[in-house]
Amino acid sequence: MKVLFLDTNHPLLLDGLKKLHMDCDEDYSSSKTTVENKIHLYDGIIIRSRFQIDRSFLEKATKLKFIGRVGAGLENIDIDFAMSKNIHLIAAPEGNRNAVGEHALGMILSLFNKFNKADTEIRNGQWLREDNRGIELEGKTIGLIGYGNMGKAFAKKLKGFDCEVICYDIREGLGDENARQVGINELFQKTDILSLHTPQTDLTKQMVRASFIDRFKNDIYVINTARGSAIVTKDLVSALESGKIKGACLDVLEYEKSSFENFFSKENTLPEDFQKLINSDKVLLSPHVAGWTVESKRKLAETIVHKVAAMLDQHNSIK
Repeated sequence: MKVLFLDTNHPLLLDGLKKLHMDCDEDYSSSKTTVENKIHLYDGIIIRSRFQIDRSFLEKATKLKFIGRVGAGLENIDIDFAMSKNIHLIAAPEGNRNAVGEHALGMILSLFNKFNKADTEIRNGQWLREDNRGIELEGKTIGLIGYGNMGKAFAKKLKGFDCEVICYDIREGLGDENARQVGINELFQKTDILSLHTPQTDLTKQMVRASFIDRFKNDIYVINTARGSAIVTKDLVSALESGKIKGACLDVLEYEKSSFENFFSKENTLPEDFQKLINSDKVLLSPHVAGWTVESKRKLAETIVHKVAAMLDQHNSIK
């Protein structure tokens, strides 16, 4: 098989596919149009989020047998059309689930204990103990929406904090020793801290909006390490201002496209609601790095290699 790498990755991914006797080419800079002009030569693609693998691209990929996405989801791929062409789709949520779980826990502990505020004040010569009195996780109810790889990893991290963990998912039978699965009404009734662990779908886009937020009985905290599109920023800001949302930990933002690196360029006017987020001491932000650790980079690559090998084994057994 001939495979095209479109994003840089851990070297073991390239080495691993070569050991599977694949002929690997690398192209990390050509335009999408240039790639489209040669994609008919390849049996496989390895990509993160460089561009959309849409229908027009897939129509030109006449030999394509698999796409390996080095990440948790497949939202930058036209899944239905790819499957109609019998293209095997591979993602790697197992590779960064632990990193996401640790990051979500770190964010809420940091927000509850005002680490950023206290650190800045001490560096500026202020020693304000009462102003930095924290909040404990013990006794709180953490409600998870989405209980796949990421949700399960976060629930596992919470096990030692003597808090109640409940989860809601459109799939049934997912609860385990770390989280009790509940219906949506119980989630709204009991949750103190809401954490999102959903993929980007038509159901989850703009899911957390004013009408959704208002259904919670308690004033809540929100953690989003999933997809920025899940939260309507304008409604989040309004809820922060009213106190219905007491704080937010955001690793992802609604404004993200395929890349966020140019968001702070001089040519880009920052949205008003984002200005409010960055000026609020109720909000903790990170740059879409929840699954972005030294260890996860390696584990993501290993996961893709293992899944490609399993695909080949299945193909050979059918033959």
